[in-house]
Amino acid sequence: MSEVCIIGGGASGLMAALTALSDPRNRVTLLERQGRVGRKLLSTGNGRCNLSNRHASPAHYHGADPDFCRPALEAFPVAETLRFFHQLGLVTVEEPDGKLYPRSNTANSVLDVLRLSLEGQTDRLTLRTGDPVTSLKCRGQGFTVTLESGEVLRGMDCVILAAGGAAGSKVGGVLDGYRLAKGLGHHRTALTPALVQLKTDPTYPRSLKGVKTTARITLRRGREVLAENHGEILFTEYGVSGPAIFEISRYAIGEDVILSLDLWPEQSEADTAAWLRRRQALALRNRELTCGQAFTGALHSRLSQMAAKYAGLSPSLPLADAPEEALAALARTCKHFELPVTGTCGFDQAQVTAGGLRTDEFDPRTLQSRLVPGLYACGEVLDVDGDCGGYNLQWAWSSGYLAGLLKSGT
Repeated sequence: MSEVCIIGGGASGLMAALTALSDPRNRVTLLERQGRVGRKLLSTGNGRCNLSNRHASPAHYHGADPDFCRPALEAFPVAETLRFFHQLGLVTVEEPDGKLYPRSNTANSVLDVLRLSLEGQTDRLTLRTGDPVTSLKCRGQGFTVTLESGEVLRGMDCVILAAGGAAGSKVGGVLDGYRLAKGLGHHRTALTPALVQLKTDPTYPRSLKGVKTTARITLRRGREVLAENHGEILFTEYGVSGPAIFEISRYAIGEDVILSLDLWPEQSEADTAAWLRRRQALALRNRELTCGQAFTGALHSRLSQMAAKYAGLSPSLPLADAPEEALAALARTCKHFELPVTGTCGFDQAQVTAGGLRTDEFDPRTLQSRLVPGLYACGEVLDVDGDCGGYNLQWAWSSGYLAGLLKSGT
């Protein structure tokens, strides 16, 4: 009987445990520092658990070697993920953009079927919660794991690091996995919050709190374009949020970063100015129409008011009295609404960690360490992170499965 120790009871750790248990020659000890397994899983997808995405492929992942994830995604693709969960009794639904959710619309359903599956295998499973791992050592042919309580687990044949990353510290994000791997000679890249809200100069966003709109987004430093995206954004008291912001947040690092929003991306600045001139012609017949209402019918009413202020105009100025240069300033504001970025909301609010254990120190075909035979890693602890939309959980399932096979490579 092979003794397998899995450190971390999140999505990848649970998948690794179930995969390892599928081989009757394995006995599994699953260690979770929190009081229960899968706590972070419950917060995904705003509590709905966006468990995968039909379009998962290496193109949706990031890291020093984005292609590192390919063997895992091929070993356990989306179709296998769905088959796996359907066999556990989970009913799933697919949204038009390929996002996959439990039919119940609650993350509890995903965690419940995983836990029920584990509970059916207690003859070869030991589950320990609320007792963090403080030390991991490789001695001779096995591993020794020391817990915070002082208990020492000896004679572990294999260890799977599934301890997650630094993101979501309020629901289990920690640095344990990096620290334990470092003790065995491994290294990590720099860690950055990803899929996180941006903080900006609050002057304008504060008055727009709660407003949603679709925009073309550009992050730049001087003339250098750091990232571009297009999609829904949400103005907040501290800055901006929303899926389109999450996906470029990893690039909002350092000083002098500017967020530029095109609030009417379907047309050019010249077309916007022409539209405003036509709107002004209507204002000649309705002198109550103001500069603050210039974009009524095209933008949210609060965005229209903001555009006038940003352009240096009085929102109460009758649009009929606005000179040509005022219309040009309004059009320019609509197409280039710029906000200085002051930071992100950090690891506390981040959905995932960008960076992690260096993937060149692990075999992508097995996820076994190239430095320490018998040591595996999966999930967020590795330098692999995905786009917003279910891609990170698919990486957790795929990498957890591949690590749980405990292959030794060739």
